[in-house]
Amino acid sequence: SVGIGGAYLCVYGMEGPGGYQFVGRTTQVWSPWQQRGAFEPGSPWLLRFFDRISWYPVDAEELLELRADLISGRFVPRIEEGSFSLAEYEAFLAGDAESIAAFRSRQQAAFAAERAAWEAAGEFARAEAASAPTAPPAEVTVPPGGRLIEAEFAASVWQVNVKPGDDVTTGQPLLALEAMKMESRLHAPMDGVVAEVLTRPGDQVEAGTALVVLAPAAH
Repeated sequence: SVGIGGAYLCVYGMEGPGGYQFVGRTTQVWSPWQQRGAFEPGSPWLLRFFDRISWYPVDAEELLELRADLISGRFVPRIEEGSFSLAEYEAFLAGDAESIAAFRSRQQAAFAAERAAWEAAGEFARAEAASAPTAPPAEVTVPPGGRLIEAEFAASVWQVNVKPGDDVTTGQPLLALEAMKMESRLHAPMDGVVAEVLTRPGDQVEAGTALVVLAPAAH
Protein backbone atom coordinates (compact mmCIF):
# COMPACT_ATOMS: atom_id res chain seq x y z
CA SER A 1 0.00 0.00 0.00
CA VAL A 2 1.08 3.57 -0.67
CA GLY A 3 0.34 6.22 1.92
CA ILE A 4 1.38 9.49 3.46
CA GLY A 5 3.51 9.06 6.58
CA GLY A 6 4.29 12.49 7.98
CA ALA A 7 6.31 14.38 5.36
CA TYR A 8 6.94 11.25 3.30
CA LEU A 9 5.18 9.24 0.63
CA CYS A 10 5.65 5.68 1.90
CA VAL A 11 5.29 2.22 0.39
CA TYR A 12 4.31 -0.22 3.15
CA GLY A 13 4.87 -3.95 3.17
CA MET A 14 1.24 -4.70 4.05
CA GLU A 15 -2.21 -3.83 2.76
CA GLY A 16 -3.20 -1.37 5.45
CA PRO A 17 -1.24 -0.40 8.58
CA GLY A 18 -3.50 1.62 10.85
CA GLY A 19 -3.36 5.36 11.21
CA TYR A 20 -2.07 6.34 7.78
CA GLN A 21 -3.63 8.13 4.80
CA PHE A 22 -3.66 5.79 1.81
CA VAL A 23 -3.39 7.02 -1.76
CA GLY A 24 -2.98 3.74 -3.64
CA ARG A 25 -1.59 0.23 -3.92
CA THR A 26 1.47 -1.02 -5.76
CA THR A 27 3.87 -3.93 -6.23
CA GLN A 28 6.48 -4.98 -3.70
CA VAL A 29 9.59 -2.90 -3.06
CA TRP A 30 11.09 -5.38 -0.57
CA SER A 31 11.96 -9.05 -1.15
CA PRO A 32 13.98 -10.57 1.72
CA TRP A 33 13.77 -14.23 0.68
CA GLN A 34 14.94 -14.09 -2.91
CA GLN A 35 16.08 -11.44 -5.35
CA ARG A 36 15.08 -11.92 -8.98
CA GLY A 37 14.30 -9.69 -11.92
CA ALA A 38 14.61 -6.06 -10.86
CA PHE A 39 16.05 -6.97 -7.44
CA GLU A 40 19.84 -7.11 -7.31
CA PRO A 41 21.22 -10.30 -5.67
CA GLY A 42 21.91 -9.69 -2.00
CA SER A 43 19.85 -6.49 -1.92
CA PRO A 44 16.27 -7.06 -0.70
CA TRP A 45 15.30 -3.45 -1.44
CA LEU A 46 14.19 -2.39 -4.91
CA LEU A 47 14.54 1.39 -4.62
CA ARG A 48 17.83 3.30 -4.40
CA PHE A 49 18.74 6.81 -3.32
CA PHE A 50 17.56 9.44 -5.81
CA ASP A 51 15.17 7.06 -7.57
CA ARG A 52 12.11 8.79 -8.98
CA ILE A 53 8.85 6.83 -9.27
CA SER A 54 6.14 7.17 -11.90
CA TRP A 55 2.78 5.51 -11.25
CA TYR A 56 0.22 4.14 -13.69
CA PRO A 57 -3.24 2.64 -13.00
CA VAL A 58 -4.10 -1.07 -13.16
CA ASP A 59 -7.15 -2.94 -11.91
CA ALA A 60 -7.13 -5.01 -8.72
CA GLU A 61 -6.79 -8.40 -10.45
CA GLU A 62 -3.88 -7.23 -12.60
CA LEU A 63 -2.14 -5.84 -9.52
CA LEU A 64 -2.27 -9.24 -7.81
CA GLU A 65 -0.81 -10.87 -10.92
CA LEU A 66 1.96 -8.27 -11.12
CA ARG A 67 2.84 -8.87 -7.47
CA ALA A 68 3.20 -12.62 -8.05
CA ASP A 69 5.18 -12.07 -11.25
CA LEU A 70 7.50 -9.55 -9.61
CA ILE A 71 8.57 -11.98 -6.88
CA SER A 72 9.08 -14.81 -9.39
CA GLY A 73 11.10 -12.56 -11.70
CA ARG A 74 8.60 -12.73 -14.58
CA PHE A 75 7.73 -9.02 -14.26
CA VAL A 76 10.41 -6.34 -14.23
CA PRO A 77 9.25 -2.74 -13.78
CA ARG A 78 10.51 -0.36 -16.44
CA ILE A 79 13.69 1.21 -15.08
CA GLU A 80 15.33 4.06 -16.96
CA GLU A 81 18.59 5.85 -16.25
CA GLY A 82 18.23 9.58 -15.78
CA SER A 83 19.77 12.62 -14.18
CA PHE A 84 18.53 15.23 -11.76
CA SER A 85 19.28 18.87 -12.50
CA LEU A 86 19.17 21.08 -9.45
CA ALA A 87 19.12 24.16 -11.66
CA GLU A 88 16.07 22.92 -13.57
CA TYR A 89 14.33 21.99 -10.32
CA GLU A 90 14.95 25.41 -8.81
CA ALA A 91 13.70 27.03 -12.01
CA PHE A 92 10.55 24.89 -11.78
CA LEU A 93 9.95 26.06 -8.21
CA ALA A 94 10.57 29.68 -9.17
CA GLY A 95 8.09 29.44 -12.02
CA ASP A 96 5.39 28.15 -9.67
CA ALA A 97 6.38 30.29 -6.68
CA GLU A 98 3.15 32.29 -6.70
CA SER A 99 0.83 29.26 -6.72
CA ILE A 100 3.02 27.48 -4.13
CA ALA A 101 2.82 30.48 -1.80
CA ALA A 102 -0.96 30.70 -2.27
CA PHE A 103 -1.36 27.01 -1.43
CA ARG A 104 0.80 27.29 1.68
CA SER A 105 -1.19 30.31 2.82
CA ARG A 106 -4.49 28.41 2.49
CA GLN A 107 -2.92 25.39 4.18
CA GLN A 108 -1.73 27.39 7.19
CA ALA A 109 -5.08 29.19 7.49
CA ALA A 110 -6.93 25.85 7.47
CA PHE A 111 -4.51 24.41 10.03
CA ALA A 112 -4.92 27.42 12.33
CA ALA A 113 -8.73 27.23 12.08
CA GLU A 114 -8.76 23.51 12.86
CA ARG A 115 -6.38 23.94 15.79
CA ALA A 116 -8.58 26.70 17.20
CA ALA A 117 -11.61 24.41 16.91
CA TRP A 118 -9.76 21.63 18.76
CA GLU A 119 -8.76 24.02 21.51
CA ALA A 120 -12.31 25.38 21.85
CA ALA A 121 -13.62 21.81 22.14
CA GLY A 122 -11.15 21.01 24.93
CA GLU A 123 -9.22 18.43 22.92
CA PHE A 124 -5.80 19.61 24.11
CA ALA A 125 -6.83 19.47 27.77
CA ARG A 126 -8.16 15.93 27.32
CA ALA A 127 -5.02 14.83 25.48
CA GLU A 128 -2.78 16.28 28.19
CA ALA A 129 -4.74 14.51 30.91
CA ALA A 130 -4.69 11.22 29.00
CA SER A 131 -0.94 11.39 28.34
CA ALA A 132 0.00 11.67 32.02
CA PRO A 133 1.34 8.29 33.25
CA THR A 134 -0.77 6.62 35.91
CA ALA A 135 0.74 7.01 39.37
CA PRO A 136 1.77 3.57 40.65
CA PRO A 137 0.07 2.36 43.83
CA ALA A 138 1.98 3.11 47.02
CA GLU A 139 2.25 -0.59 47.83
CA VAL A 140 1.30 -3.77 46.02
CA THR A 141 0.88 -6.96 48.02
CA VAL A 142 1.28 -10.24 46.18
CA PRO A 143 -0.12 -13.21 48.12
CA PRO A 144 2.13 -16.25 48.66
CA GLY A 145 2.20 -18.31 45.48
CA GLY A 146 0.71 -15.45 43.47
CA ARG A 147 2.12 -13.42 40.59
CA LEU A 148 2.36 -9.74 39.73
CA ILE A 149 1.66 -8.81 36.11
CA GLU A 150 3.63 -5.75 35.01
CA ALA A 151 3.84 -3.67 31.85
CA GLU A 152 6.84 -4.71 29.76
CA PHE A 153 7.12 -1.34 27.99
CA ALA A 154 5.60 2.15 28.00
CA ALA A 155 2.13 1.92 26.50
CA SER A 156 -1.55 2.77 26.74
CA VAL A 157 -3.90 0.28 28.38
CA TRP A 158 -6.22 -0.74 25.56
CA GLN A 159 -8.41 -3.38 27.22
CA VAL A 160 -8.85 -4.93 30.65
CA ASN A 161 -10.42 -8.37 30.31
CA VAL A 162 -10.72 -9.40 33.96
CA LYS A 163 -11.97 -8.06 37.28
CA PRO A 164 -11.18 -8.88 40.91
CA GLY A 165 -12.50 -12.30 41.88
CA ASP A 166 -12.35 -13.78 38.38
CA ASP A 167 -10.91 -17.28 38.03
CA VAL A 168 -8.28 -17.43 35.29
CA THR A 169 -6.35 -20.23 33.62
CA THR A 170 -2.83 -20.29 32.26
CA GLY A 171 -2.66 -18.43 28.95
CA GLN A 172 -5.93 -16.55 29.42
CA PRO A 173 -5.78 -12.92 28.20
CA LEU A 174 -5.77 -10.50 31.13
CA LEU A 175 -5.40 -7.16 29.35
CA ALA A 176 -4.09 -5.55 26.18
CA LEU A 177 -1.57 -2.75 25.80
CA GLU A 178 -1.16 -0.50 22.77
CA ALA A 179 2.04 1.22 21.66
CA MET A 180 3.01 2.55 18.23
CA LYS A 181 -0.28 1.26 16.78
CA MET A 182 0.62 -2.30 17.82
CA GLU A 183 -1.46 -4.29 20.30
CA SER A 184 0.21 -6.59 22.84
CA ARG A 185 -1.80 -8.92 25.07
CA LEU A 186 -0.68 -10.00 28.53
CA HIS A 187 -1.71 -13.52 29.50
CA ALA A 188 -2.07 -15.28 32.83
CA PRO A 189 1.17 -17.13 33.66
CA MET A 190 -0.68 -19.51 35.99
CA ASP A 191 -4.08 -20.78 37.05
CA GLY A 192 -5.41 -18.52 39.76
CA VAL A 193 -7.78 -15.81 40.92
CA VAL A 194 -7.58 -12.11 40.12
CA ALA A 195 -6.79 -10.45 43.45
CA GLU A 196 -6.43 -6.86 42.19
CA VAL A 197 -6.70 -4.91 38.95
CA LEU A 198 -4.51 -1.83 39.28
CA THR A 199 -5.25 -0.13 35.97
CA ARG A 200 -8.11 0.82 33.65
CA PRO A 201 -8.52 1.36 29.89
CA GLY A 202 -6.91 4.58 28.73
CA ASP A 203 -4.21 4.65 31.40
CA GLN A 204 -0.68 5.50 30.26
CA VAL A 205 1.78 3.11 31.91
CA GLU A 206 5.55 2.84 32.03
CA ALA A 207 7.68 -0.30 31.87
CA GLY A 208 7.43 -2.08 35.22
CA THR A 209 4.05 -0.59 36.17
CA ALA A 210 2.00 -3.08 38.23
CA LEU A 211 -1.19 -3.98 36.38
CA VAL A 212 -2.78 -7.12 37.83
CA VAL A 213 -2.21 -9.22 40.95
CA LEU A 214 -2.98 -12.93 40.74
CA ALA A 215 -3.54 -15.17 43.74
CA PRO A 216 -3.16 -18.95 43.55
CA ALA A 217 -6.29 -20.90 42.72
CA ALA A 218 -8.28 -22.17 45.68
CA HIS A 219 -8.29 -25.95 46.13
